[in-house]
Amino acid sequence: MTPSLNKDSVEVHKYWMLIALGEAKKAAACGEVPIGAVLVDKESNQHITSSYNQPISKSDPTAHAEIQVLRQASQLRNNYRLPGTSLYVTIEPCTMCVGALIHARVDTVIFGAREPRAGALVSQLQLGNAEYFNHRLQVVEAVLENQCSDLLKTFFRSKRQ
Repeated sequence: MTPSLNKDSVEVHKYWMLIALGEAKKAAACGEVPIGAVLVDKESNQHITSSYNQPISKSDPTAHAEIQVLRQASQLRNNYRLPGTSLYVTIEPCTMCVGALIHARVDTVIFGAREPRAGALVSQLQLGNAEYFNHRLQVVEAVLENQCSDLLKTFFRSKRQ
């Protein structure tokens, strides 16, 4: 059951991030990089859709978890704009995904762990608040950071062995 606390409370963020982690585990089970995402309506705090990384299985370099969620939600809402939504994602989004989130007008991105090499919200670039875009993303980071980071590290460790 969705927590009924303040929509921006730590417990609500943890609740949705756990669902994103579940999606990330689905990706790992398919041999995909374990990243999961959940899109939530900010006003009602209700689940819209969720997905996971699928570029390998879909033979589509754009099939990141965030893009999958945006595609599904746009179809559900019959609109390419998704204002009033929050995206929960286990790892800091890349440049492609941040661009799509901005164009979709997602309000807030909540992520688990930073992506030090290619993160485009805080680690390498700060595209979410770049002045040359006509939309800004609110960003919350480090929600269940250790769990998100550990899942990715474990996945890549097992690939190297």
